[in-house]
Amino acid sequence: MDFYLFDSVKKEKLKFSPIKSGEVSIYVCGPTVYDDAHLGHARSALSFDLLKRTLSTLGLRVTLAKNFTDIDDKIINKLQDSDKTLEELTQFYIDRYLEDMEKLAVLRADLEPKATQNLDAIESMINKLLEKDCAYVIDNGDVYFDTSKDTKYGSISHMVTDDEQNISRVEGSEQKRNPKDFALWKACKERDVCFDAEVGSGRPGWHIECSAMINKLFSGSEEYNIDIHCGGADLLFPHHENEAAQTRCATNKEIAKYWMHNGFVQIDGEKMSKSLGNSFFLKDALELYNGELIRYYLISVYYRNDFNFNQEDLEVSKKRLDKIYRLKKRLYGSKVANVNKAFKEALLAAMCDDLNSSKAMAIIDEMVTNANEKLD
Repeated sequence: MDFYLFDSVKKEKLKFSPIKSGEVSIYVCGPTVYDDAHLGHARSALSFDLLKRTLSTLGLRVTLAKNFTDIDDKIINKLQDSDKTLEELTQFYIDRYLEDMEKLAVLRADLEPKATQNLDAIESMINKLLEKDCAYVIDNGDVYFDTSKDTKYGSISHMVTDDEQNISRVEGSEQKRNPKDFALWKACKERDVCFDAEVGSGRPGWHIECSAMINKLFSGSEEYNIDIHCGGADLLFPHHENEAAQTRCATNKEIAKYWMHNGFVQIDGEKMSKSLGNSFFLKDALELYNGELIRYYLISVYYRNDFNFNQEDLEVSKKRLDKIYRLKKRLYGSKVANVNKAFKEALLAAMCDDLNSSKAMAIIDEMVTNANEKLD
């Protein structure tokens, strides 16, 4: 059976064809570990857990990497009010994240790179960009990527790159050559966490971390580093746009053959995020409901659509799940307790249609109803 995915960059559904026959490489942008995971993190993890499980079911050998951003402005700010070291603080939240994901039955990633453990790869890519005149150093020691050197800049997000609102999402300095230029390396400042590097003491920018780790972990082909790059829709710009740009300039190839992005989790119609202050932490949800129900609820909506969290829909999911378990109990020991081959094929076909979990769950609902009617 073929697998089709909606490519967020090409904006169309495509038949998946891996770079290497029988193998699939996936990179998922993981959390910045300065606080507990919220439901938005859970939805992203579940979306691409379904991706790995579906491709594996098709007989493909899948290698999925999910990074942890363990050096960032938010983490440094958190350190100011903590008696922990950088490693202690970030590992604390990594462990809590993994505990939460286990309760949702999310498979562990095959590779879980951390930025601080890949500084060699980050420094190497920055040096290459400097050598190729695709980056420059400003007076305070910061290193910036020169977006004018990438002729395809803007091709990932399709955003109007001179739009003031979009440019405002790119931090900067008055010495930047272009408004869209972004930091590759931030020189050491007071109360900062710094690492020694050829370019000077400092720390990496966010975007270079993922590019460098992907380049280090996956050889890919002459044209692409990996098969599928995944993440939340909010990462299209500037994060994924900038990842792709610096990778093209450093390696002369595209970072990914396909791009997949999941929709937002919303509360009362607004995106749920830590920065907006309306996060529903996953741990809070797990105190009220078991992980299986939360998983069932979050995958009940097609992954590309925005998900509006509310108590009423969660209760509906609970009733649907309870109905499945009641049928399982009725079928226990029954001679008719075999799974119809056509049913399994229909389920897989739904998942092979761009992870259409909502359709797959509707098929399950229909099967449960039909089975109960036959048993009555």
